[in-house]
Amino acid sequence: MNESIEQWCAKRSILEIEALMPDMAGVARGKVMPRNRYCHDLGLNLPEALILQTVSGDYPEDWSAVDPSDRDMVLRPDESTIRLVPWATEPTAQIIHDCFHADGTPVETTSRYVLRRVLDLYREHGWQPIVAPELEFYLVKRNEDADYPLEPPVGRSGQVERGRQSFGIDILNEYDPLVDDIYNFCEKQEIELGTLSHETGVAQLEINLSHGDPLLLADQAFVFKRTVREAARRHGICATFMAKPMEREPGSAMHLHQSVVDIATGENVFATEDGAKTRLFHSHIGGLQNYLPAAMSFLAPNVNSYRRITKYFAAPINLQWGIDNRTAGLRVPLAKSVSTRVENRVAGADANPYLAIAASLACGLLGMIEERQPTAAIEGSAYKMPYGLPLSLAESLRLLGECPPLTSMLGERFVHAWNAVKECELHTFSQVISSWEREFLLRNV
Repeated sequence: MNESIEQWCAKRSILEIEALMPDMAGVARGKVMPRNRYCHDLGLNLPEALILQTVSGDYPEDWSAVDPSDRDMVLRPDESTIRLVPWATEPTAQIIHDCFHADGTPVETTSRYVLRRVLDLYREHGWQPIVAPELEFYLVKRNEDADYPLEPPVGRSGQVERGRQSFGIDILNEYDPLVDDIYNFCEKQEIELGTLSHETGVAQLEINLSHGDPLLLADQAFVFKRTVREAARRHGICATFMAKPMEREPGSAMHLHQSVVDIATGENVFATEDGAKTRLFHSHIGGLQNYLPAAMSFLAPNVNSYRRITKYFAAPINLQWGIDNRTAGLRVPLAKSVSTRVENRVAGADANPYLAIAASLACGLLGMIEERQPTAAIEGSAYKMPYGLPLSLAESLRLLGECPPLTSMLGERFVHAWNAVKECELHTFSQVISSWEREFLLRNV
């Protein structure tokens, strides 16, 4: 950004500032204040323990990843992230912040820092990764009782969508007023959207973000999810990025397209000019195959995430790879050499975009450094092969604990904090009695 925060706000008559940071779950935390009270030169303070807050608002018993005195973090703005809040009732700006200790060192347990750490490791080798996320989500009726299943909303015609309408145009038009708001809000926030399509599930949509720098795209995905939820609320419905919100419908993914360019030449290191796949391309896939099981908790971070990993429901069950093969966990789209990339289809839409991108890139980088070789590209359906992914959050965390290379790359302090948060969430979930248990066990056992 060529102008200062003060100049940017003055030009747009901004009255209020939303100072944001993404937490472990990718939820926006921070403070809202009048513009004249926003002193970004001095920084804003938030308790460091906020890093350990779970998605249910609880805190783990293990606080050893943060200072036990619950000291403050200092939040400093990344000026490149300033955007309008287009749905606000008065001129409002939102700014994403990075977190620092009082001595000026970064807080290693924050999501943006972890992604920056991985990108710095790429730069040490003269490489720059490029990513493009694709985000799926469901539109649902407002649901006041969590014991009741979610239902699709009423469309523009006054009808509720029935059946599955993959890539249907007419059914997509049912949600035109909402989609128009999403596009308008994103344009005002300088989020460049690609194609929009109706996905396999009932009232399930997908929007592609443009490719670019991983931190920039993680920021955009973070803001985009807020935007979609807000746009849906304006139309009296809800939008959810849950990985598996409906029992008999496919889950929602965040497919990550990733490639790597040479910083010195700007060339894609995955392919030669004639289109041949390079040694680094194969090593990147080899790294994804070897390390993604240990990284699974970052791509599938919630107990619900693993309900999505089911055969024949548009989600991968293993880490096979293939050319233009959507049944595989790692798909290589048909593309010119300059656009050669790997599509990681494992991550759910519920993942924190910073951590999912960081983990996926870290696995590929480890493969490139270690010169790992992938399995042979698969022909036919990967669903005919065995499951190769962890099927629970507990198993994913166990694999992460057994993987020193990935822990070292993401940061030991961060991984320790992550495990504490996720184990607390698992403990909270284990105390919930589900409707299935009441229905089938209450009178029968």
